[in-house]
Amino acid sequence: MKDYFIDKVLPTTVVGSYPVVKGKGIRNLFDPLHSAVETAVGDQMRAGIDIISDGQVRGDMIQIFTAKLPGIKGQEVIGKVQPASAPITVGDTRYALSKCPKVKGIITGPTTLAHGLHISTPIYRDREELALDLAAALAVEARALEAAGVTLIQIDEPIFSTGIADISAGKQAIERIITSLHIPTCMHVCGDLSNVIDDILKIPVNVLDFEFSKNSANIALFSSRNLSGRMIGFGCVDSATDAVESVADIKKRIGKGVEVFGARTMLLDPDCGMRMHTRDAAFAKLKNMGEAAREVRLSL
Repeated sequence: MKDYFIDKVLPTTVVGSYPVVKGKGIRNLFDPLHSAVETAVGDQMRAGIDIISDGQVRGDMIQIFTAKLPGIKGQEVIGKVQPASAPITVGDTRYALSKCPKVKGIITGPTTLAHGLHISTPIYRDREELALDLAAALAVEARALEAAGVTLIQIDEPIFSTGIADISAGKQAIERIITSLHIPTCMHVCGDLSNVIDDILKIPVNVLDFEFSKNSANIALFSSRNLSGRMIGFGCVDSATDAVESVADIKKRIGKGVEVFGARTMLLDPDCGMRMHTRDAAFAKLKNMGEAAREVRLSL
């Protein structure tokens, strides 16, 4: 699968979000967050990230999508959920593509969205039914991102590690998105995987992206499990703290991953998004991750 992304061993990427750095000037009167997109993209490029994102600076992972979907008002589902009238993330993604040839499109997963909303209509009996219609709406967004030229579509489902969601139903929702795509797909799940790993591995995406820095015990879960030819998104930088890990510490984490997964199977990234960090901390984390990947790559 590595040839779909980049012809490099241990390529680097991000999970998605970046600190919001607002700009000044007349241009920002019309689009107050465009400068934040420029900063996020520019910092990822300066840090040497191979597959970047648009920075996801326009809202939290729930609101950025639900605010645009008919049938949803605030946090309330008031009618049948429909696709947005226009692409939600394609504009910022196109800007990222103008600066970097490898960009991932990122969508918050339908099950995570469903659990972030309150059902206030008899149309949906439960969150599983809601997730299916959310998936149908998100599939339109995914196809628009594919048409824009992204390298990879990432679906974020952090709810899967909590034990709250029905992962079997969540699998059906994700399949509704990915079956219409022709480019590789990724699913990101942060947190402790010990109680859900076997169910998550049944989801037929091309890349499975997990948290291995803060939850190092996740690595051992794969010693007896088969990825079936898929890549592993290997979280090697702790996104839960502003503390910047040294290049040496990140190299040690990557080395442990190489022992279990093999270097050609790994796509390196932080554990999760970094929206809540300072810009200096987020940039330093990405820069050190890139340098650690380069040093490990040279040692292989």
